[in-house]
This record gives sequence, structure tokens and C-alpha cells, in this order.
Amino acid sequence: MTRSGLDLLRRMRRNRATPAVRSLVRETVLRPEDLIQPLFVRAGEGVSEPVESMPGVVRHTVESLVETCRHLEQVGIRAMAIFPCIEGSKKNPEGSHANASENILFSAIRAVKEACPGLAIIADVALDPYTDHGHDGLLDARGEVDNDSTVEALKKLAIAQAEAGADIVAPSDMMDGRVKAIRMALDAAGFHGTGILAYAAKYASAYYGPFRDAVKSGSGKSIPKLDKRGYQMDPGNVREALHEVKLDEEEGADMVMVKPAGPYLDIIRAVRGHTLLPVAAYQVSGEYAQIHAAARLGWLDYEATRDESLLAIKRAGADMILTYFAAEVAASLQA
Repeated sequence: MTRSGLDLLRRMRRNRATPAVRSLVRETVLRPEDLIQPLFVRAGEGVSEPVESMPGVVRHTVESLVETCRHLEQVGIRAMAIFPCIEGSKKNPEGSHANASENILFSAIRAVKEACPGLAIIADVALDPYTDHGHDGLLDARGEVDNDSTVEALKKLAIAQAEAGADIVAPSDMMDGRVKAIRMALDAAGFHGTGILAYAAKYASAYYGPFRDAVKSGSGKSIPKLDKRGYQMDPGNVREALHEVKLDEEEGADMVMVKPAGPYLDIIRAVRGHTLLPVAAYQVSGEYAQIHAAARLGWLDYEATRDESLLAIKRAGADMILTYFAAEVAASLQA
């Protein structure tokens, strides 16, 4: 036997030698059950509308939404998050269509719950799909988002979503005090079992652009760029995120979320270390779009980059990941 020139007791490469050994020592594993599929729904019939800035993502009709949810169950996905795309003619400064009985969101929730009763439905509690200005809340006389009147509107929307059959409501607005107000409103209406996934640390990020395209929120020529820094978090802050999580936990949140995910892995890790609640992370539209764009240019391996990006989010401490890759990744994990 030839003796090595190095006298080493510990050779780390032994645990990397073969696929079988690597699988035995792998510390982080991604499962279909860890993934939540965000889906968009619009009113009307016919074919789904592609979202130009998000390859493979569409604005569903209720019929195609239900078929997609059946597929999610087949590949092992256990939850979906639903976002409505509302016609411009139904938007106004008050976002009053949010609570209208004909809101396509409520019809979609009922249809999915009937077709896929075992699939958890997470409903977005925010006014930006319904306001003509695109903000997540109601504006005061100065044109700024008014916190308390917005919370009152969010309470009504959360109750309506629970009545339609949502398992979890997810306030994404970043108004102060909305988690407690929604919890109390749900309980008073008899929805003690409806969970709250709080967007606890939602940053004023540049990565949201394609999502706003998907829901047609504030995308008109009169509003070229929405400034939400008055209520969403400063990307430079970490301690503030921990404070937000603590407040939402005290106010009755059942789960907390960090958004975006990939550029904020340090926030996910910090939040994981400061709460016992389940932690969600949202791999947002811009993260999804940039992977597609780089892969189409031949600069990145699409599947390898996609999978690594999700593994990194899970490794940082996320218990669950909202991602537009969910269905395809779950299918690949089952293959």
C-alpha cells in the first residue's frame, strides 16, 4: 500500500466520496411538503393569460386554477397561496371591491376548497389588488397610507376570506396592529380555527416588480413606480425585523414570514433564532424572473440554480417556502 504524503486523521472528503455517502450526511433536505405554490386568478372564462415578466406563470381562470390545484396535490404540494387580478374598472381609491360578493377571489377559494378539500388555502389580506393607486392601504387627505382605517378594511377582508373557506389568512400590508385586529375579528365572527400567517418582515424591495405586473397593481402609466417605504421595511435593517416578528407573535400570529427570501437569508436566520413560531420565506417574483432570464441567456444552469436557491432558503431556517417553482420542483423530487 502506498503511503500518502500527508499524515491526516480527519479527511473531510471521505463524507463526500459517493452519492450514497453524501445522502447519509446531508444536513438540509427539501421536500414537496416544504413548498407553497402562489397562484393568480382572474375573472372570466377561456384560456389563462401568461404573465410576460414571469415565464411559466399565468393568471388563471377559476377552472384552470382548480385543475392546477389538483396537480399540486398529485406532486405532493400541501398548500397554495392565492392572489386575485382585478379588472381596472372595479378598482377605486377605497378598494371597495375587496369585500364585494362578486370578488373573484371568493369564488376561487370556494371552488378550490370543494375540489381539493385537503389542500390548504392561504389568502392574501391586502388592498393593493383593489385600489386604483396600487398601495396596500387607504390614503388620507395628504395622499399617505392611513394605518388605522386600512386595518378596519383588512379585518373585513379577512373575515370574508375565512367565510369563503380560506384555511389561513396572510396580511401582507405591513400596517401596525393588524394581526391583533384580524385575530380578534376572526374570533368574534366564529373563525377560531382560521390561522394567520403574518408577513412580519416584508421589505420595500426592488424584487416585487413582476408580481405587480401579474396582479396589475399600480402598473398604470400614471404610477410608474410605487413608493411603499412608508410602511414596508428598510432593506438595511435587521433588528427592526426581529421587533416586527416579536410584535406579530404577541398579537396572535400563528406563523411569520420574511419577504423576499434569497437576498434576505440573514434575516431568515435571525428570525429563526428569535421565535418558536413556524417561519415562512417568500421567494418573490423578481428572484424567479432573474433565474429564468439568466438561464435563457445560457449564463446559468436552470434546474441546478433553481434547486440551489431553494435549498439555501431552507438551510437559512425557513420551515416553508412560497415559490413559483413549487410545482415543478415537487415533481422533480418525486421523479
